[in-house]
Amino acid sequence: MGNFSEKYHLNKAKLLKQLIEKSYKKGNFTLSSGKKSSHYFNCKPVSLNGEGLNLISDLFLELKASRSQVVAGLTLGADPLVSGLIVKAASQGLELNGLIIRKEIKKYGTKAGIEGPKLEEGTLVTVLEDVVTTAGSVIKAIKKLRENNYVVEEVLSIVDRQEGGLKALEDENVKLKSLFTIKDFL
Repeated sequence: MGNFSEKYHLNKAKLLKQLIEKSYKKGNFTLSSGKKSSHYFNCKPVSLNGEGLNLISDLFLELKASRSQVVAGLTLGADPLVSGLIVKAASQGLELNGLIIRKEIKKYGTKAGIEGPKLEEGTLVTVLEDVVTTAGSVIKAIKKLRENNYVVEEVLSIVDRQEGGLKALEDENVKLKSLFTIKDFL
């Protein structure tokens, strides 16, 4: 991973400890993709905790391509990630906008499918995701962004379960950068 600071590695170790304690379970589970698994991740107990979100935001800020000025994600899992990252960036004097992608377009008002500031076509957007398995939901988010003429080149995730998501994203010409893989939990 290159030139990351000592602080980055300390924060990563603290975050892994929180994820192991609060987000990871072993057992028999059916995932959102429909796949069966003996490993389950629910990152919300960590991403909806002040210290946990602060750690994720610090780490994502280091991982994000510096030329990307917007972060986005599919509601609900990415809502705290987007919010945390834009606040963290602002606290460091960096300009970073956020977008939240609805699973279904509103049936009233402006009928928006993407919430956030109005941005120019061709704006580079980094997509945030808590857990990547097959990348099905994150690809839906990427497609909605691309339909709105935004450019997506990278996805940042907390955990890559290593079950095909990396390849699926490569097929969309998108790079996956994950803080952790399933191997970190075994």
